[in-house]
Amino acid sequence: MIAKKKTRRLQNWLLPTADLFRYVLLAAGGFLVLLLGIHMSFQYVLQALFNNVGVTWDNIASQISGQPDGRQVTHLVGGILMAIGGYSVWRGTRGFFRRLGSVAATPGKNALVSGYLKRQQLARGPRIVAIGGGTGLSTLLRGLKQYSSNITAIVTVTDDGGSSGRLTQEMGIIPPGDLRNCLVALADAEKRMTDLFQYRFSAGTGALSGHSIGNLLLAGFVEQAGGDFDEALQLASEVLAIRGRVIPSTTDNVTLRALMEDGSTLEGETTIVESHLKIQRIYLNPAHPRPHESAIEAIREADLICIGPGSVYTSIVPNLLVPGIAEAILESDALKVYICNVMTQAGESDKLTAAEHVVALQANVPNRVFDYVLINTATPHIDLVEKYQASNQELVIPDADRIKQMGYRPVPGNFMSESDYVRHDPMRIAARLIDLLKKT
Repeated sequence: MIAKKKTRRLQNWLLPTADLFRYVLLAAGGFLVLLLGIHMSFQYVLQALFNNVGVTWDNIASQISGQPDGRQVTHLVGGILMAIGGYSVWRGTRGFFRRLGSVAATPGKNALVSGYLKRQQLARGPRIVAIGGGTGLSTLLRGLKQYSSNITAIVTVTDDGGSSGRLTQEMGIIPPGDLRNCLVALADAEKRMTDLFQYRFSAGTGALSGHSIGNLLLAGFVEQAGGDFDEALQLASEVLAIRGRVIPSTTDNVTLRALMEDGSTLEGETTIVESHLKIQRIYLNPAHPRPHESAIEAIREADLICIGPGSVYTSIVPNLLVPGIAEAILESDALKVYICNVMTQAGESDKLTAAEHVVALQANVPNRVFDYVLINTATPHIDLVEKYQASNQELVIPDADRIKQMGYRPVPGNFMSESDYVRHDPMRIAARLIDLLKKT
């Protein structure tokens, strides 16, 4: 185990500069081939030249040593030259990498080198799968992208309200809203570009009213790609230069159906949430949509699988109900963590504690899809609590002992953002997840 950790540390140190080593070796090899070519092309001229130099040096060595044979002096001088050459190579190599490291670590100094090393390091980060939807998933992605660019966001596509719902009805495409939010969260593009993607037309702008530019661009990319939503996402990913990839759990058009506490059955995400009735079970319609093959593949290859944060019934469970998704998670050797919400959600998770969030997932998903439960234990300012209570939202009670009794491992901590809103802090949850991954 210790040997493996040492090997991993060595790899982490070497990997960010692996391409540099490759180019150095390529240059050195090319130099040797160049010398060989020169030797083969000019060997007779060089042989005569070196013979003359050799005779001259032998005479000088004989005079220095006072003996007819000056080999001892020749060996001594050769050894000195090798030592000087070796020392120069060592100093030059060490200085090169020290200088490269210092330039990369200096803010505002040679951003090209700094950016190159950063990209190389991220490209060799852990393989992470994040499953969910809504603002919760995009919040998590903003933190995770600081540690890896090997991120796959698997996003729910059951939103039937607002701009997404209208585009689904008018164009027959899967709802783009949550996918757009995740693309922006992973973006490495300039802020002006991401702001443009998130811009929403105000009321009174005719047919564009309520639409976000990002949703319209995705719809345009779909049309440009001949209806291929995967290609449309790839085009949007290139525009935003995202760190990772964003894929839907299914490319089939699906809607949500829910069995409510009063025995009624409702259909459509918006209808379900706005009913303010307690949800008993969630179903997909159709019940067996085709899973996205890239989603299954990413889950199988993942080092870390994050489920949530997000609305339990409308953002998380729908992904896990797609055939093959939960089964792939169950079979995966990855670290599996459920990230519980900080606040309850009116009309969906009213008064649920952290353990009751887990129970809700258990009731709707046949397989055990996580082992750890990340729960926030920090408390916001009383003014913020009262503000949310006015909207029928409460702080999720972190009942870690009950979670432990259920057979899960609670991961408590302060994961709350210190702002005017009570939500997860992207960097805090990402740092804790990466730390947990390193320790397991």
